[in-house]
This record gives sequence, C-alpha cells and structure tokens, in this order.
Amino acid sequence: MRSEILMEPWPTAPAMVASPPSPLGPQPESEAEDRGAHGFVAAIEFARLRAQAARYLKTEDLDVLDAAFALAVQAHEGQFRISGKPYVSHPLAVAEILAQWHLDVQALIAGLLHDVMEDSGVTKADLEARFGNTAAELVDGVSKLDRIENQTYQQAQAENFRKMFLAMARDVRVILIKLADRLHNMRTLDAVRPDKRRRIARETLEIFAPIANRLGLNTLYRELQELAFKNTHPLRYRVLAKALRAVRGDHRELITRLMTTIRERLPTWGVDAEIYGREKHLFGIYRKMVDKQLSFKQVLDIYGFRILVKDIPGCYLALGALHELYKPVPGKFKDYVALPKANGYQSLHTTVIGPNGLPVEVQIRTHEMHTIAESGVASHWMYKDDSADSYSDLQRKTHNWLQSLLELQSSSGDSSEFLEHVKIDLFPGEVFVFTPAGQIRNLPRGATAVDFAYAVHTDVGNRCVACKINGELRPLRTELKNGDQVEITTAQHSNPNPAWLSYVRTGKARAEIRHFLKTVQQEEATHLGERLLAQSLRHFGLLLVDIGSTAWERFLKEFNSRTREEIYTDIGLGKRLAAVVASRLVDLQDEKLASDGETAQRPRTPIPIRIQGGEGMAVQMARCCRPIPGDPIVGLLRKGQGLEVHLNDCPTLTRNHSAERDRWVDVEWEAGSERFFDVGVRVLILCIGAVFWRALRQPSRIRKLTSRM
Repeated sequence: MRSEILMEPWPTAPAMVASPPSPLGPQPESEAEDRGAHGFVAAIEFARLRAQAARYLKTEDLDVLDAAFALAVQAHEGQFRISGKPYVSHPLAVAEILAQWHLDVQALIAGLLHDVMEDSGVTKADLEARFGNTAAELVDGVSKLDRIENQTYQQAQAENFRKMFLAMARDVRVILIKLADRLHNMRTLDAVRPDKRRRIARETLEIFAPIANRLGLNTLYRELQELAFKNTHPLRYRVLAKALRAVRGDHRELITRLMTTIRERLPTWGVDAEIYGREKHLFGIYRKMVDKQLSFKQVLDIYGFRILVKDIPGCYLALGALHELYKPVPGKFKDYVALPKANGYQSLHTTVIGPNGLPVEVQIRTHEMHTIAESGVASHWMYKDDSADSYSDLQRKTHNWLQSLLELQSSSGDSSEFLEHVKIDLFPGEVFVFTPAGQIRNLPRGATAVDFAYAVHTDVGNRCVACKINGELRPLRTELKNGDQVEITTAQHSNPNPAWLSYVRTGKARAEIRHFLKTVQQEEATHLGERLLAQSLRHFGLLLVDIGSTAWERFLKEFNSRTREEIYTDIGLGKRLAAVVASRLVDLQDEKLASDGETAQRPRTPIPIRIQGGEGMAVQMARCCRPIPGDPIVGLLRKGQGLEVHLNDCPTLTRNHSAERDRWVDVEWEAGSERFFDVGVRVLILCIGAVFWRALRQPSRIRKLTSRM
C-alpha cells in the first residue's frame, strides 16, 4: 500500500469534486480534531480493504481503487450514520465484502461510490469521465434501486422489486453490490429505530435472502436470515440461542464420539475425506418449529456433519460407508449431485440415526462443490471473457436466467407478467399476489382468496363475503395465481363459514377460523343455553336465580361438570336437554327445601324463547324453509349445532316431530327484529309468445286467453 494513504488523515480529493463551504463558517479546532480522527479510522479501514484486494488485483487496479476511496471520502465529508460513525465507513465495509467475494475492480469502485450520486453533487458523467463507463453504470444501477419518487413504501414495493431484477439482469454485479450493501446495513441495524428495523428485516427475509439463495451465495443467505430473524423476533431469537447453547453442552461428547467414528470408518472404504461438525442455524430451527408446530425439544436434528471428498465417486463411497455404520432415516436422502438445484448447489444429503437415537444430518460433497455451495457465482463470475469455455455450468445457468429476464421484460405488456415469471423462479413454492394498493402478499401454492383476506388482516378474513380477482367477481374458494390482484369485500355482520376450513391453505387462516368458531360459538351457545334453561325452569314456576348454590354444587358433581357455564354451553349446543337439566335441578332444590322443613308447589307455565334472528351460530335459520320475522316458528335442538328455527308447517317438522318430540322448543319472534335474512325465491317463467302469435290469427282465442289470465 502507498505510504501517503496511511499518512494523510484525509486523502486528497479529485479536482472534479469541490468541497462545499461549511454553512456554519470555519470549524472549531475540536471539530477539526474529530475530523482528523475519523479520517485516520477511515484510512485504516481502507488499508484493510486494499490488502484484501491486493491478493488478486493488479497494481494499476489498486491505483484506481485509491482514487475511488479519495472521492468517497470527499463526497461523504460531514455525513454521519445514525450510529454516529462517519458515513464513509459504510461504503468501505461494502467494498470489503465485495473484495472477500473476489469481485473485479469495477465492482469495488462501485461499492465505494454506490451512494455518492444520491448523497452528493457527483453525477454519472463525472464518474464515467473518472472511472469509465462500466463503473458508472454499476453505480447508476444501484442508485436507481432506491430512487422512489412520489410514492409511499407500500405503493413502490412491487415496482422497486421489478427494478431490482432488471438491474440484476443487465449486470449481476449490480445485485451483488446491493446484497453487500444490505448485509452491512443488517449488521449495523441496532442503531435504527425499532419500527424501521423490523421493516428492513422483513424486506431482507422476503426479497434479498431468497435472491442470495438463487445466486448460490449460501453463506450470505444464512447470515441474512439470521440477522433478519434477530431483528423481527428478538425475544424468540434470544430464547432459542440460549436453548441451543444448553443443548450444545449436553451433546458435545456425543457429537465428538460420532465424528471420530466416522473419521475412522471412511478410510476403510478407500475414502480420503475432511469432516466438519456443524450446527443448524437459529432461523432454520425456528422455521421448522413453526412449520411443523414443534417445540424446541422436538427438533432433534440440530447437529450435522459435512464430509468433503476429492471427487464425485468419493461422495457415493462415503455415503455407503456412512449407511453401513448408521441406519439411514427413510425418506431423508436427497441426491443433489445428480440433480443440482437451480442455483448450482450440489451435495448428497442424508439423515442417520446416531448413538442414543440422535438423528444427525450429513452433507457429502467435493471441495469444488463446497466452494460453489458457499460462494456461488460471486467468486467465479467472469466479466471480460465471454467465451463458452470460460463458463461453468453454474455460471451458464445463471447467465441464461438473467438473459431470460431481459427477454421477458421486452415482451411483457406490464410488470405483473414479468414479476410472475421471476417469482416462480425465485420462490417455486409460493404465490405472489397484489392488494389494490400494490402491496405484495406471498402465499403458499393453492392458497385461496380467504387465505389472502386473512393475510391482510384477521378482521378482513373474519368479515369477508366476496372477492374480486383482477377486477372480476370470483368465488372465495378460487385458487390464486402469481400476479393476481385481489380485492376483498367485507360485511359488518358476516362471520367465518366452517366450510372455509375445507379449502384454506395457510396455517394462519385455518387457526383464525377455528379460533373464531370455537370462541364465538361457545359464547353464543352459553348465552342460548342459559335462556333455554331459564325457559324450562319457568315450567316449574322457578327463576334461574331461585336455584341455590347447594343444588348447583350437587348437580355439577353428579354430572362431572366444573362450572355452570359448561352446562349452559352443552344445552346451547344440544348436547344436553334443558328440560332434563331443569327437572333435575328442581328435584335437588326441593330436596334442599325438604331438608330445611319447607315445601313448594310448582305450577307449570310454559314461556316461549324470543328469537331476534341475529343470535349468531348457536341459533340458525333452517335452510329447508328459511323463516323470516312474522312467520309462525318452532325450534329444534340439534346435538352439537344449537337451536334450529323452522316454520310451523315445515316438511322437516312433519317428518321429525314424533321422533324428536323432546327436542322441540317453543319460540317466537322478538318484536322489532331488524336484520338481513336469506329467503328462497321461486321464479316461474311462462313462454306465451307462441300462444299470442297463433291467437292473433284467431280473435276468438284472444278472448279465451285473456279471460284465463
């Protein structure tokens, strides 16, 4: 490294960018000292970057990198991050990450200058004149990703997503710079306010981490997931980290013995291998717990091993040795060597049952496969030589994918079609749909409009009655496709339909529907059961409050129930008959009075239950006759379903009256009931056109036809 870079507290800026005068006038001596200290720290950070780049760059490239650093220092002079550090430390960190991936000098320059066009007076023309067209295009491409004008974050999300992929398609280094930028931002996210921190973390988890995975940057992919998990669910992250540390201590000896056994067995099969132990990442453990609804103790395959061999035959030999040593778990073997993933990942995956019944996941791959698995295209992408021999299979696949993005953009009529293709490639197990405001919602394949409603908000799901998909009315059970725009119509008095459970796909929708049905139906059934019991007690001339605590205690003990509300709920759901419960309570009350030397005369005065029509799920209008206020009605208790209201002359009443006589309840309409009711409409259409046509020729038939009508 050149000595003057280390000696000068602030490197000399290029003449093309003049330092603007301070609006506060001459700086105090203490402020100048702080500036010098910051400059010294920046110079040290750049020295680390330069040493990293010197391992693979030419000397003339390092000279250009020095000039880019000087411009970055000048452009960000006086700017500070939220943490208080000078802003130039951020582009330095981004460039250092790119140097770790062995990217070329143009990418490193763009990493150092990726914010200068937005944060200073530097233009694209200035960069092009100083560093060439390639570096200027890279900086411009990264800048455009964040350049959102006259739009809220929600409205711009879909369009920003499209811009990102188009910039990536033009040059993959654009997205690599953006990923490095996001990685450093995630590493320093603690200084950001909590709401913004969660938003950035969610965006990282939903967009940037999958892109890193698609490009084969598995190390970056896992780190982004971990940092996003830490910032979206900090408490869960800390709890899992503590639990993992405890398990690590308990299983340390067992894992060491297992590794030693495998290391001793492989040479007997002629396999020269390196073996490494590894731990599952916290986000992977958490996602498995959520997806499979497991506790931490139920996640057994926390530990695994990675076996690196020389060639592909060695992979399968190591697999045979391992399966001879430990029994494999059926269905847990995956051959990504013969069938690589879309991002070029190759490895053999198997899970075996180790000592003490501990399941252990093992990955077997060659050293070359390991390099690609960890670094992907970042460490091998060749930008200058486009000959066929210079591309590996991974690079060829990535190149073809990026080219397909450009071709799709040129042939697509709108961004929805373009996004659909991209998201299918990036998220093969997911469907992305849009809200009317342009927000993106990702759902599992096969998800319906009801799943979408619950993804927006629980209340929207609970109150949804209809949906529009791409502007057309469609049934709620319609399966959504990538790029669909969904609009949900809600009604204030609508409730979830139990039939939804047969076609919803998301766990959230299923859980919310079940919770609502269980909670609301139980509350309504409890209220209805209390009314039914009160009605039955009136037959005996008693009010509900007349039943003493002693009678209730004896009744609950006799029927193995805990509370009165439980009895009310059973009555409301039809599991118990109110008349039977009332009769037994009256007997127990009379026994109590008799023990006290009192007697009671019980007149029978039946009083019907008043129905409003809006009681909810515990009281339902029969679909066979659909009664409405004003109709003569009667109630039928259905076991497990509550009270069903029928017309007096309903055919169902005629057929079942004798068989279920004890389940019929006297009911009547509450005065002034006002709500919407479902009714049946019978439409009779008479085709009389031909009759009139014939009658026109015979006037006598017109008189006869008119008299009939």
